[in-house]
Amino acid sequence: MANSLIVVGSVAFDSIETPNGGVDEALGGSATYFSYASSFFTRPRLVGVVGEDFPDEHRQLFASRDIDTTGLSTQAGGQTFRWKGRYHQDMNTRDTLEVHLNVFSSFNPVLPEKFRDSSHVFLANGSPVIQARVLDQIKKPTLVMADTMDLWISTMHDELMELLPRLDGLFLNDSEALLLTEESNLIKAGQAVRKLGPKFVIIKKGEHGATLFSEDGVFVIPGFPTHEVVDPTGAGDSFAGGLMGYLCSDDGPPPGRLRRAMAYGTIVASFTVEDFGLGRLKRTTRKEIDQRLEAYRNMLAF
Repeated sequence: MANSLIVVGSVAFDSIETPNGGVDEALGGSATYFSYASSFFTRPRLVGVVGEDFPDEHRQLFASRDIDTTGLSTQAGGQTFRWKGRYHQDMNTRDTLEVHLNVFSSFNPVLPEKFRDSSHVFLANGSPVIQARVLDQIKKPTLVMADTMDLWISTMHDELMELLPRLDGLFLNDSEALLLTEESNLIKAGQAVRKLGPKFVIIKKGEHGATLFSEDGVFVIPGFPTHEVVDPTGAGDSFAGGLMGYLCSDDGPPPGRLRRAMAYGTIVASFTVEDFGLGRLKRTTRKEIDQRLEAYRNMLAF
């Protein structure tokens, strides 16, 4: 049976301010960026919830990328999740100005029957209780990865601890890894997270790349040197989408596959940051991704 990739997460409207300008009510959310990024490699299945204010043009955009939105439900009388943020001059720090969870506040995903045989599962950032509930509905997953954040580490620590042994891989950033393990050294933290259950751990470091902790040791990959960072929103989910999309499409032998997947994820994320929202990804082709990957490979060879 062919591999299939499912993502469960948020679909949102983002209003963003950066030193380069701004955008209002752009299509965003973790499941949106992940599914669009992974669509360069496979046909992802998206599970999320929106309100009646969600326009048809966005559904058509998903359809144009072969993203299966059978699992994208519309809540009657509801409003779609909205987020507003402002980035500082360095583009690495941002302030959240407004959050209106709206329909996402009561999101309790029930997977369509045809999605339950998905081989590759991405549990986008969300409550570990919801993430576990989703996992209960998947029959025999080959690869399960999840994203988390400091909020869940602090407020749902026990529930997160129960989830971790069920994961193959965990995404988190450096401050979250330190918080979860109470370590002060990032290498020790990455190794300590693995001992909590996941087979491998990927610590995201924004423009500085990512670090993989696995049974093969530690692997560090730099960010692609993008000269024009317009909007970093969605870069982490694009990285995850590129990575898992590639893994879903590649049935080659395991050695090096996860490292190659990280490289692809890094390249897709480097396109995402070059415009607001999905603007740059909409203009990106698989050929462009492969060309940039080759330049990246040459840059890293010595």
